[in-house]
Amino acid sequence: MSIETRAVAEDEADIRLDRWLKRHFPVATQGMVEKLCRTGQIRVGGKRVTASTRLQPGDAVRIPPLPEAPAPKPAAPPISDDAARDLQRLVIYRDDWVIALNKPHGLPVQGGPGITRHLDGALDALRFGHAERPRLVHRLDRDTSGVLLLARTPGVAAKLAAAFRGRDVDKTYWAVVVGRPQPQAGRIDMKLTRIRGVRGDWTAPAQPDDADATSAITDYEMLDAVARRFALMALRPLTGRTHQLRVHMDELGTPILGDGKYGLGKSHVEGFSGALHLHARRLSLPHPAGGTLELEADLPAHMRETFAALGFMAPVAEKARRRK
Repeated sequence: MSIETRAVAEDEADIRLDRWLKRHFPVATQGMVEKLCRTGQIRVGGKRVTASTRLQPGDAVRIPPLPEAPAPKPAAPPISDDAARDLQRLVIYRDDWVIALNKPHGLPVQGGPGITRHLDGALDALRFGHAERPRLVHRLDRDTSGVLLLARTPGVAAKLAAAFRGRDVDKTYWAVVVGRPQPQAGRIDMKLTRIRGVRGDWTAPAQPDDADATSAITDYEMLDAVARRFALMALRPLTGRTHQLRVHMDELGTPILGDGKYGLGKSHVEGFSGALHLHARRLSLPHPAGGTLELEADLPAHMRETFAALGFMAPVAEKARRRK
C-alpha cells in the first residue's frame, strides 16, 4: 500500500472531506479520518485540513495507506416489486437532479434500534434508470408526513445539503394543535438541548448555562381555530433542530395533536386519531440547475379526517413546478 492522490470530481463540489473519503474508501471511519487530518497525513492541495473541510472540483486529496477493509456485510434483501411500486407512487416530482416524495406518516427515513424497514434502505427502487441510487439531503421524523427531497447525484446532494444548512430553503409545516396560541402569530426563539435517557433521547429547552445548547427559531401563524379547543398552525422553522416544532408548540402551551412524546397526555383527545398531526406541507428552494423549485404535499389520511371533523380547509396540493 502506498500514498495515493485523487482529484475531486466535478460532481462532488462542496462535499465534506469526511463524507468524500467514506464514499471512496468505506473502511475510513470518522475517528480514523479525524486522526489522519490532525496528524497531517490527509491533505488537500498540500495543505492541512479538517474532516469538515468542503472540497471543490479538481482538489487533490492526499490519502495515506489505509487498513484493509473488513469483509463486506451481506447485502440487504432486494425490495419486492410491490414495495418498489408503492414507494414510486409517493413521488410528487422528478427530474435529472432531484426526486421529491410525499412521505407517509409512520415510515422511518433511516434505520435505528428496532427499525428494519426504512426509506434509506429502499432507495434503489427510485433510481429510475440512473446508475446511482438517490441520496437523502434532509430528514423528517418517522411520524411526520410530507415533502421529502432526494438528490440524484453526489454533487447535487452537496449543493442541497448546503441550502438546507443555510436559510435558502423555505419550509412550511401544517400542524393541528390542542388549544389556541396566544399570541396567534409570532416567532419562537428558544435554545434547545438533547437529553439522553434509558428510554431514548428527547429534546428540551436549554438552561442558560448549557454549553451544548443550539439555537432554534420558528415563525408561526394560526390559520384557523375551533373555539379554544384546537387550532391549525402554519409553522416555518428557520433552523433544523431535532423535534424543534414539537417542542416549540408544547412550550407555547399548544402541543401538537397526537404528540405523546412532548404533549404529556394533553395531546391525545378522544375521538381523534392518536397519530402525530404534523405535515411538511411545502418546500421552496433553489433548484441545483437554476431557478426555484416549489413543492407541496397533500395531507395523510388521519389529518384529512381531523380537518373534516374540525371544518379546517385543506386545498389540494399545487402541482410541483420549477420557476426560472
